[in-house]
Amino acid sequence: MKKRAVYPGTFDPVTLGHIDIIERASKLVDELIVGVLVNKNKVPLFTPEERVEMIKDSISHIPNVKVMAFDGLLVDFAKQSRANFVIRGLRAVTDFEYEFQMSQANRIIDPEVDTIFLTTSTKYSYISSSTVRELASFGGDISKFVTKKVEKKVKDRIKQNK
Repeated sequence: MKKRAVYPGTFDPVTLGHIDIIERASKLVDELIVGVLVNKNKVPLFTPEERVEMIKDSISHIPNVKVMAFDGLLVDFAKQSRANFVIRGLRAVTDFEYEFQMSQANRIIDPEVDTIFLTTSTKYSYISSSTVRELASFGGDISKFVTKKVEKKVKDRIKQNK
């Protein structure tokens, strides 16, 4: 049986921290599915399709990764994807508390879905998509947080929205 995992998130935008987790998780499985969450409670900078394309472009060097958008429950997406488990990245202890609660809830909803936590590499532990968006909105340098192509897309979108 193939080992298949889902790595879910909003990825608005995808950061070097996300890419680090994708690269490392892809080595643990036969297939990794990056699930771009369509969260109706958030107003994203990019559409789900744009986020999918940015991720695909950023991880094109990793052959066993697929990227697709999803909405609804993560456990349903994992089951539809025939994933054996979910990958979650942790930057800090505060991430763990939230992620632990979510993994426990997911196990109650579907006992077949396990969660594997990967800690972010130290050099990316302070990066988040919201930090990138906020920094870029004030004209700050985001080149150390995202790929060159993502940096351009973020800057262009922020200019467009002003």
